[in-house]
Amino acid sequence: MIIDMRYLIATILAVFLICGMVLFAQPKAPETLVFETKMGKVTYNHAEHVKRAKNDCATCHPKLFQQDAKAPLNYKAGMHKTAETNKTSCASCHVAGGAAFETKANCKKCHVK
Repeated sequence: MIIDMRYLIATILAVFLICGMVLFAQPKAPETLVFETKMGKVTYNHAEHVKRAKNDCATCHPKLFQQDAKAPLNYKAGMHKTAETNKTSCASCHVAGGAAFETKANCKKCHVK
């Protein structure tokens, strides 16, 4: 009986240890990201977008963006219209009829000089 109890306790501790390692091994997502552009800095509030997506990272990652703050955004000058047509990158939501405000005539909502 003592051996069985020790085995049970050891198993429970091992499970908690593994779960803890998995939880803490994940890098913390940034609260904000800042992108330098010719039209002015774009400060992307990652925390607010995550909240709107109900903490579902798969809403954007990896189908729209790589899960790396240094990966290219693919939404530079001359790409807005292409992204809007294809509903890729930011334009997946920020397009006429999308889940968020459209980019057309709303430059200053993102770009700040």
